[in-house]
Amino acid sequence: MPLIGGRGPGWGADYGTAGEIPPGAVAADSDAAAGRIVAEARRANRAIPPVVLTGGDLARTLGVATGGDAREPGVETGRRAETARSAARPGSTGVRVPADVGAALVDGRLHRFVAHLVARRSWWRGRLLVAANASFIGRWNAAPRSHPGDGRLDVFDADPPLAVRLAARRRLPSGSHVPHPQITQRRIAAAQYDLDPALDVYLDGVRLGRARTLSLRVEAGALDVWIPRGA
Repeated sequence: MPLIGGRGPGWGADYGTAGEIPPGAVAADSDAAAGRIVAEARRANRAIPPVVLTGGDLARTLGVATGGDAREPGVETGRRAETARSAARPGSTGVRVPADVGAALVDGRLHRFVAHLVARRSWWRGRLLVAANASFIGRWNAAPRSHPGDGRLDVFDADPPLAVRLAARRRLPSGSHVPHPQITQRRIAAAQYDLDPALDVYLDGVRLGRARTLSLRVEAGALDVWIPRGA
């Protein structure tokens, strides 16, 4: 079973149920791919299908060895995609993990994400806002208390000076950059934010565009993630 968390709620606890991956499960090798599956189902007013996940920050949070930053292109990405497709075949087994989905109303348009939303102009200057459903952003353990199935998003809001950013960057891989007096942390089921000046919004690592308003809420337990056996 996956073990969740680095220092947060549920750390060290089994999370998930072993079984046979159901018919109709869809393969995804990244957060962005899983997010597209969720978005397409919601737009079509269909139930979200089970997702067999083999790569990305949500997968890493669930204990899958993703080979570093799951968003880097190359051989590892191809292997994860093939593993996901193979694992979604009838008769495959794995661990079912109920996961939350983040819903974001960005300048009045509704979007969804499975791992994280990031709003920023730059990592090095200006405001940073992160809403995390997964612990990791690439190699960074950016939200060490985040649990994908607790019905909450971990939100970090900060505009610290460069010296604090540099110190935080050194600590991000271990998750020891928080708590910090210049980084506001909240655990939310729903919240609204005014992004003034406008910030670039990224959903599951993919740039959406620049926005001025943001409303967040959690769709608790909306997604059945399957971690294939051996992942």
